[in-house]
Amino acid sequence: MKSDTVTKGMQQAPHRSLFHALGMTQEELDRPLVGIVSSYNEIVPGHMNLDKIVDAVKKGVSMAGGTPIVFPAIAVCDGIAMGHIGMKYSLVTRDLIADSTEAMAIAHQFDALVMVPNCDKNVPGLLMAAARINIPTIFVSGGPMMAGHVKGEKRSLSSMFEAVGAYAAGTMTEEDVREFEQKVCPTCGSCSGMYTANSMNCLTEALGMGLPGNGTIPAVYSDRICLAKHAGMRVMELWKKNIRPRDIMTKEAILNALTVDMALGCSTNSMLHLPAIAHEIGMDFEIDFANGISERTPNLCHLAPAGPTYMEDLNEAGGVMAVMNELNKKNLLHTECMTVTGKTVGENIAGCVNRNPEVIRPIDHPYSETGGLAVLKGNLAPDGSVVKRSAVVSEMLVHEGPARVFECEEDAIDAIKGGKIRPGDVVVIRYEGPKGGPGMREMLNPTSAIAGMGLGSSVALITDGRFSGASRGASIGHVSPEAAVGGPIALVEEGDIIRIDIPGLKLTLDVPDEVLEERRAKWQPREPKVTTGYLARYASMVTSGNRGAILEIPKK
Repeated sequence: MKSDTVTKGMQQAPHRSLFHALGMTQEELDRPLVGIVSSYNEIVPGHMNLDKIVDAVKKGVSMAGGTPIVFPAIAVCDGIAMGHIGMKYSLVTRDLIADSTEAMAIAHQFDALVMVPNCDKNVPGLLMAAARINIPTIFVSGGPMMAGHVKGEKRSLSSMFEAVGAYAAGTMTEEDVREFEQKVCPTCGSCSGMYTANSMNCLTEALGMGLPGNGTIPAVYSDRICLAKHAGMRVMELWKKNIRPRDIMTKEAILNALTVDMALGCSTNSMLHLPAIAHEIGMDFEIDFANGISERTPNLCHLAPAGPTYMEDLNEAGGVMAVMNELNKKNLLHTECMTVTGKTVGENIAGCVNRNPEVIRPIDHPYSETGGLAVLKGNLAPDGSVVKRSAVVSEMLVHEGPARVFECEEDAIDAIKGGKIRPGDVVVIRYEGPKGGPGMREMLNPTSAIAGMGLGSSVALITDGRFSGASRGASIGHVSPEAAVGGPIALVEEGDIIRIDIPGLKLTLDVPDEVLEERRAKWQPREPKVTTGYLARYASMVTSGNRGAILEIPKK
């Protein structure tokens, strides 16, 4: 056992004395030591129930002959961090989580790990750590929130943000907003639509790192506790058979996840996290090859914010396994991939029934023949940009209009809510990328303000920042290269015509090349917004959005 390094032999007597200080018996030290990475805290609604999940995992590990030992991972609630300096600290936690988990797991020589995440950066951060540490590992999340109910309709967090925009437009009263405030988030769990947290938990199933149901069983269901016990038991089987994350998270598994992403209509943030996970297994993930997968993968689900269905509906319809079984009818998956069940993808999905064709469209009757995400390129985004096309209204799939340029998110929000944005405009928010932000803030406030002001079918938003999974509309993010490194988005001027062609995968600035070169010659890098602390270190090492905002040591 790996843990023999700290539990066996005379030289390890000092180590054992410290384990005894923890109250451990020799019997416990003779068993495999299983680290349980708990993202529990009392500030994130998706994490407030993780203490119960962790307790269930511990029972499962003990029942199967292991010694469970809990250590923590941090978590940021993107909703609470939204729209202020706190959002600069959201994406950056992904790498803190991966690094700190690596440090804890290797320093203490665990034999296996159970990852217990739930929200946006915890899931990819722990997947990155799992690939890096590469000891037997399984994931079990805290589960999604139930949908809220307001005025007889199901609602979620995106409805709340849009309600604020509607209030600014004068179409909703303060009393209405208060009702939304009290009812849209009725339980613990990751917010109830196909936002980033639920996207990544579903993709954990597709990658083979979570048991069936991990992405969709609601947080408040007792089935979630049973799932956690089974995960604890299952990790011991992975340990006995020495099945490790890199045996599961192969290139083919990453492609499976991207395929499922397209069918589900996941958050654009998955196009930051999948490249980062791929990087950890040594796979070169070029985001534009997502278009090839999207071209052959139909979009089968329109969960909020793209449509009126929620995670609880997807769960009742058969969950991720039912979606994968639909995809397999057209041989779109690598079914030979190993999973934490000890079975292949093909074995896992065999016989998984689609119980609601209104929630999961049959493969021969999709919402669209192409997938939920698209990567756009052109002279405005030579290295790519990302849009959730399944959440774009048909009239905005092709659009052109004058650029309304803003140097930060706050200025854009003031203009939108101040009635200064007109139908047809293309809002450009720059210097919000990984380096320029720093931290690549989510733009849920401006996208929700646009929707709430009744401009969702006539105004586009383009940024080198990113979007919440709760964003909808013609919201194009991850524009690369970003403004802070002199990307073309830094050269856009007020009134320039921007052309968006989502079916044609194009994002074009209608300015002659020679004019752009004149502007480039005059462009000067901006002074960093942050010069101390973690954000400054992050900005010095982070790559552009098209590479997943991974950290690299700067070349000398």
